[in-house]
Amino acid sequence: MLTAPQALRRREEIDRMTTPTGIYIVPTHRWYIERTVWLIAGFVLLGSTLLAALVDPRWILGVTATGLVSINVAFTGFCPIGNILQMLGFEPMLGSKTPTRRNLYFLQTDKWYLERRIYLTVGINICIASILVLAYSPWWTLFTGFVGCAMVWFAATGYCVLANILLWLGAEPRLNPQLMPSGRCADCTQSAVCLSGEAKHG
Repeated sequence: MLTAPQALRRREEIDRMTTPTGIYIVPTHRWYIERTVWLIAGFVLLGSTLLAALVDPRWILGVTATGLVSINVAFTGFCPIGNILQMLGFEPMLGSKTPTRRNLYFLQTDKWYLERRIYLTVGINICIASILVLAYSPWWTLFTGFVGCAMVWFAATGYCVLANILLWLGAEPRLNPQLMPSGRCADCTQSAVCLSGEAKHG
């Protein structure tokens, strides 16, 4: 039976092990599929937003389409742009290891890790914003424009505000596993139980 001081120290140790440290930045040493998809999506958002604000509000449907594709990628792993990039010779960093017919590219969907949550969160938010542009006010294009800028910045520098918020909330990254909140290895077979970053299981 632990005494009160021992229990408090134990709680502090657990908090240190499970609290993420550092800043989440994805690798930018090469243009892999996922990074390039974020860049393309960012430019599509910016282009659609500018056309909706300056030419015709219905151009915001380009944002809606991007959001729906992003949500689909989060749930199914299938990304049409990712498959085009793979045919062009780009390689994935988060591609599914399960063999598929015709060697199609699928995002890993075995767990709700940080990068997969980015697809879902961004998709839902820009879909809602695009509907608000058409139904209420063109001022909502400021939000979709901001998201587009953020995605281009993310692809260019590796830094994403949303990703760091998700990391702080406990989501486990795969593109930067050193920052995993529990100190677990990305492909660790003991990831469900291992809490210490001192002993890595492979």
